[in-house]
Amino acid sequence: MDPESFAQLLTPPGWALLDGLPPYDEGTAMHLGEALRAQGLDPGLVAAALTQSRLRARATSKFGEFASSMLFTPDGLEQATRLSVAVRHARRYLDAGLSYVADLGCGIGGDAMALAGLELRVLAVEADEMTAAIATVNLRQLPEAEVRHGDAFEADLSGVDGIWADPARRTSAGARLRDLRSYSPSVERLLALRESVPALGLKLGPAIAHGDVPDDAHAQWVSVDGTVLEADLWFGPLAPEGPGRSALVVTGDDAAVLAQEGTPSSPVVTAPSGPVAEYLYEPDGAVIRAGLVADLARDLDGHLLDPRIAYVTTSLAHPTPFAHGFRVLDEFAFSLKRLRAYLRERDVGTLEIKKRGTAVVPEQLRSQLQLRGRASATVALTRIGGAPRVLVLERLGRDG
Repeated sequence: MDPESFAQLLTPPGWALLDGLPPYDEGTAMHLGEALRAQGLDPGLVAAALTQSRLRARATSKFGEFASSMLFTPDGLEQATRLSVAVRHARRYLDAGLSYVADLGCGIGGDAMALAGLELRVLAVEADEMTAAIATVNLRQLPEAEVRHGDAFEADLSGVDGIWADPARRTSAGARLRDLRSYSPSVERLLALRESVPALGLKLGPAIAHGDVPDDAHAQWVSVDGTVLEADLWFGPLAPEGPGRSALVVTGDDAAVLAQEGTPSSPVVTAPSGPVAEYLYEPDGAVIRAGLVADLARDLDGHLLDPRIAYVTTSLAHPTPFAHGFRVLDEFAFSLKRLRAYLRERDVGTLEIKKRGTAVVPEQLRSQLQLRGRASATVALTRIGGAPRVLVLERLGRDG
């Protein structure tokens, strides 16, 4: 979106055009654009309005009903924290007794919205001029928030008692950055700010290595409805649980935390392994990223199928928010011919394929099996003692 078209979008006619568009439909967007241009509307304005309409539709999964009154950039929406998670972040600042938070590199303003929504005073700083303008629009109804266009490290932090930062983790071409030194704002410089403002929170990519986390941090990996989204580092009063690692697992409106004491770089303990038992548990990705599979296995009174693979097996069912549970119905060595015969004998036509520790591609395997039955089934493909195995499973309910 070019600056001129964006400026037109912010005028009363431009805003009215955007708000008057029908719900975004990829199939009709081109025809709608042609019709609007035929009415004499500026092509740049039409393109900008349709782009925002498309982004608003995508943003509903993150911002709910608020998305319909917000503006976005594609990169800003991609990186933005889900509002439900941002509110949990904001509560750390509120519970720590803080009152004035600087959001350095605020992007489109999603985290600042959550902070200001809890009536915390917010200074939102953004280096990109257009993104700063979008954040200003998105925060327009929250007088507690002020947006400034400028360098995060040149901002006047007088009176600030807490800092939040979600540094950009992609290149201008969209490639994901793995090296913390390449993030923007610089993670190294952000970490240095805790010398003057101890209450520091950072949102980083979930692939961060435990060894890259400072020992005075509490590192928490966050998943929402089974997808690992981020790793958050909390310092000072924002980490009342103390240094260490934890997994925050959010499912619908429910949330649960599995934590480990120590330091973020403490060695990951490997759980004992043993034979397949009556039940199988598939740990949530946040639990795996946090290195807490052994803790989960202990809590479930179970063991791993293989010391290198995150499948926990137990003799009894244990309700847990930290893993999906299954009853093990059968187990045998993997071969395409045997698996096909097994499933056809049971009239299986719909197959859920889970996998860990194997190079099998589920979509290719499903095609090779050529199933046409009426029943459904679930299988897990894995390796036990280096040998490929098939586990036939029955999914447990939320209480199992």
